[in-house]
Amino acid sequence: MRSGFSRSGQILLIGAGPGDVELLTLKAVRALGRADVVLLDDLVNPAVLQFARSDARVIRVGKRGGCRSTPQDFIERLMLRYARAGRTVARVKGGDPFVFGRGAEELQRAREAGIPCEVISGITAGIAAPAALGIPVTHRGLCEGVTFLTGHTQDGRAPDWPALVGGGTTLVIYMGMANLAHIVRSLIDAGMSPDMQAAVVQNATSAKQRQVVCTLGELEMAVAAAGLRSPAIVVIGEVVRLAASSASRSSWVEAA
Repeated sequence: MRSGFSRSGQILLIGAGPGDVELLTLKAVRALGRADVVLLDDLVNPAVLQFARSDARVIRVGKRGGCRSTPQDFIERLMLRYARAGRTVARVKGGDPFVFGRGAEELQRAREAGIPCEVISGITAGIAAPAALGIPVTHRGLCEGVTFLTGHTQDGRAPDWPALVGGGTTLVIYMGMANLAHIVRSLIDAGMSPDMQAAVVQNATSAKQRQVVCTLGELEMAVAAAGLRSPAIVVIGEVVRLAASSASRSSWVEAA
């Protein structure tokens, strides 16, 4: 048996953070060094592989909204196959496995198969992307909390827009670029002011980061003018007023 192989296979669900490899946790770094097989998501910075063993098998299992993706069922079957063969499998996902990352589904499959599975949390883009612009998702003088939501649901159900508007929280939207026009229109129709502050951050914390900061009413036009696309985080709320001057509304779009 090769050095490092687990006699009873296991699965490590690793959150790789938002993009900057230095935002990996120490626990994630150590876990990567234990893995025999690395199933690497498309949104993960490949620089994380520097922490994997030189003899680890790396399999890229891309999943990205709006693009051709590896089917989830195939990823889970691959994960289980290697674990059943006694390998330590690192399923490496962008952000945090349990924040719109389908980590719960993978954990459930592992449990049903009787395979030990450890969840290693990562920094989610919904916190890191605003922070990269100096935007806190909570601020006791500007909002009453933060709501994380997806702009792309599996069954197409719409969120309760009036409840979101009336909740007084910062809205952080994952996977919202394809439906951005609908999101903006729905929030305004539900009573949110077109002058509410908003931002979109693409490729947050990476060398390719770009962003726009403007009002909700201007957001669709600003994003189109800047050519921003997924992967991106949408942030809407009074806290956006705290964006650093380098991401000011006056220029709409800046490169990090």
